[in-house]
Amino acid sequence: MASSSSDSHSELTRDEAILARLGYKQEFQREFTPLEVFGVAFSLIGVVPSIASVLFNSMPNGGPVAMVWGWLVACPFIMCIGLAMAELASAAPTSGGLYYWTYSLASPRCRNLLSWIVGYANTIMPIAGLASIDWACALQITAAVSIASNEVYVTTNGQVYGIFAALVISHAFLVSLGTQILARLQRLYILLNVCLSFVVIIAIPIATPSEFKNSASYALGDFTNFNGWPSGFAFILSLLAPLWTIGGYDSSVHMSEEASNAATAIPWAIIGSIVVSAILGWGINVSLAFCMGSDIERILTSPIGQPMAQIFYNSLGQKGALALWSLVIVAQYMMGSSLLLVGSRQSFAFARDGGLPFSRYLYRINSYTRTPVNTVWLDASLTLAIGLLAFASTQAIDAMFTLVVASSYVSYITPIVTRFAFKNNFRSGPFNLGKFSFPVAATAVSWMVFMIVVFFFPTTPQTTAPEMNYTAVVLGGYMSLAILWYYCPKYGGVHWFNGPVSNLFSKGLFGHQI
Repeated sequence: MASSSSDSHSELTRDEAILARLGYKQEFQREFTPLEVFGVAFSLIGVVPSIASVLFNSMPNGGPVAMVWGWLVACPFIMCIGLAMAELASAAPTSGGLYYWTYSLASPRCRNLLSWIVGYANTIMPIAGLASIDWACALQITAAVSIASNEVYVTTNGQVYGIFAALVISHAFLVSLGTQILARLQRLYILLNVCLSFVVIIAIPIATPSEFKNSASYALGDFTNFNGWPSGFAFILSLLAPLWTIGGYDSSVHMSEEASNAATAIPWAIIGSIVVSAILGWGINVSLAFCMGSDIERILTSPIGQPMAQIFYNSLGQKGALALWSLVIVAQYMMGSSLLLVGSRQSFAFARDGGLPFSRYLYRINSYTRTPVNTVWLDASLTLAIGLLAFASTQAIDAMFTLVVASSYVSYITPIVTRFAFKNNFRSGPFNLGKFSFPVAATAVSWMVFMIVVFFFPTTPQTTAPEMNYTAVVLGGYMSLAILWYYCPKYGGVHWFNGPVSNLFSKGLFGHQI
């Protein structure tokens, strides 16, 4: 027992020493084990509920081909992004993560501005992500009601927003709890997500009636295009499904200051969550492609309102579908709690460095729970505000899905590029790719730049103003405001923001004063 206690203390001391070299004192409790850090990223990905949320994107833009082969096309590129991120996380495991890396690696001439841009992009990403996750969860709840009423119930935007608001507020209460409780919950999240994935992969094919089973030629080779884009471009648009599903793997980075052995645990949590999700997700898509029947239009226009719920209904009947769909809703809810958890840590870190309005009030740890309660409720409040977009149009709230990916890619690209574009003293952590670092990073950045452009296109080539893709407007407007505030005369960040603010007099891990 004495040896175990000594090892734990030594590990804690190492983590605190690394954090001190990054310029910060230890303020959180390090309660998250490597498995639980993996759980944060894996539960946030939430393979089954995430796929359920974006089938609206893949099914009309390629059908079975997009679902099965689009997943396999996207996963290697997602892994390249994850590997590039894992190297940076291992070198500098701090809750600020991406904006800290950007500042540390960029030229002194532009590092303040780049760090500011990444800080704001990475702050809005979990907030928009929570809006999209909880909106999807609200729709899934209404789908459950529709199943229970034999597809008679039809919802309104006001009712969905009410459910959405209740979900967000409940998440805020949950994430305000103590670190130890939040850490142990991750084990439950892992178990539920894995079991749910295997139920869909194994039980659905067994239970599906023959009338809904598809041949291999259909499930693996049929291309359905409902939206009017050329088939090749439609297939590219369908890639939003795997990119949104296997997203948020940087979430473990924001838990760096609450994780034990962070320099090793964080990069492996990123990689592990991508690998496990990629394998399970492909199995789920194959299962659905074989068991959804061939009438895709009926699935998309079903009164239930959720393609995956309709597939479950066809395969399992009312009671079976309702039971399985209830588990999907629980898993989706877990995704929301994980995202608010990591988003509050990002907001806390950025406030600690003075990047947010009212930072002095936001940079506080609750004395009872030892968690950043103020930033939890900040993120929850902004999420509720974003949800009001649903009253503008369906496309406006749908833009949250692409906004999450686009804003995350902006914040991913910048530190990866600055590592190689500027002269700096980058020193690898325990996890590094050696000579493969640059090729992997170049592949990751090229892919992200290409997909950001793709995500700005509307659903169909013939579109009206209400049906436009508002991702560019929302992301561009938000980032423009952030930049305008930076350059605002007298009060702007250009006059006072100096990147990460050290509360210790020490050298940064990248070889210069923070």
